[in-house]
Amino acid sequence: MRIKFYFSILVLFLLGLGGVLIYLAKGIQLLHLYIVEGIVAFILVFLIIFYRKIVKPMNIIGSGMELLREQDFSSRLSKVGQYEADRIVNVFNRMMEQLKNERLRLREQNHFLDLLIQASPMGVVITTLDGEVSQLNPMGLKMMGVHLEEVMGKKMDNIDSPLAEELATIPKDHTSVVRLNDANIYKCTHSSFIDRGFHHPFYLIEKMTEEVMRAEKKAYEKVIRMIAHEVNNTTAGITSTLDTVEQALSTEDGMEDICDVMRVCTERCFSMSRFITRFADVVKIPEPTLTPVKVNELVSMCKRFMEGMCNDRNILLWLECDPKVEPVRLDAALFEQVLVNIIKNAAESIEHAPEGTIQQGRVVVRTIAPTTIEVVDNGPGISKETEAKLFSPFFSTKPNGQGIGLVFIREVLTRHGCTFSLRTYSDGLTRFRIIFP
Repeated sequence: MRIKFYFSILVLFLLGLGGVLIYLAKGIQLLHLYIVEGIVAFILVFLIIFYRKIVKPMNIIGSGMELLREQDFSSRLSKVGQYEADRIVNVFNRMMEQLKNERLRLREQNHFLDLLIQASPMGVVITTLDGEVSQLNPMGLKMMGVHLEEVMGKKMDNIDSPLAEELATIPKDHTSVVRLNDANIYKCTHSSFIDRGFHHPFYLIEKMTEEVMRAEKKAYEKVIRMIAHEVNNTTAGITSTLDTVEQALSTEDGMEDICDVMRVCTERCFSMSRFITRFADVVKIPEPTLTPVKVNELVSMCKRFMEGMCNDRNILLWLECDPKVEPVRLDAALFEQVLVNIIKNAAESIEHAPEGTIQQGRVVVRTIAPTTIEVVDNGPGISKETEAKLFSPFFSTKPNGQGIGLVFIREVLTRHGCTFSLRTYSDGLTRFRIIFP
């Protein structure tokens, strides 16, 4: 019950006592009656003053509690002119000042952290306790290749992104290096931070593509140059010797078979030299000379060039050009070679259909506005294990592949500033997608 209730009971009791005294006043002297009534009146006045002294500070403290509940730390309590109450008011006001300063400091820190996260060169993905994405910075969106509305409130394994699929497999408090089908390499960390007593999971994504590619290129350039030097020097000496011996034996009777063997060996040496030269050419790709090029015309020319090879394999090569595609600054010669390699790989991934059978293989070369090229095939597709190795030097899924075609493509597209990916989608089609900057 409230103090006011108890005070009202006490006042009623004193009034009743005064009434009883008046009723019994017949046997009491008048002076004594006035004294008793004066004492009762004094007690009533004292109680009223005492009530105000107690209730007013209590009301003020109650108002302060309401301010705390509403987290209004900018307001202050006024002094009531009572020593004990004013001490409480002073302590309360100091506490409110400290809370205000602490909240301001936390807001400034949070604002700074938000700015830092937004401007960070690393991808940052923050999730809820249920694993749903609650925050994603611009670099994270770029790395995952998605729009913000496509990922908010979704779990990692429900996002249509190769990087998100890899993030979903990383255990808590672990770091993993991920190589994707677009030749990009990321160092991904799955950790957590404490907020309001709860551990909130988050992912840090650091791009390592350039560092790894530089290290790889430095390593394979050295190996290729050393091998090319040794092989070319050896084959040059062998072919020279074989040519001399063949010329000497060609004047003798009955040496035709031996001369044929000599010519075969010489040709094999030349083939070996050409083979190793192809590897050496990968590290000698010239810097692109950029000029405005109509993408649709470039794609049409490559399509005509590759039609014969596709027809021989009983594969339909189809072209879909978007007339809204804008001209792009690129090196036409290098890019022709890139498109030829991509179409050739797509056609070779499709099983050769015997002549006279219904044509099953299909390769579609497509341009999409504003500046995107896609090469789509209905081959057997690429496994997840293979995707991560596609753009690695000397890796090939072909029995006699050299593993330099995709490395050449990667180098040229990277020098043009393009983003690209090669993967098999849920519809069973494999797409090599090139997006110009």
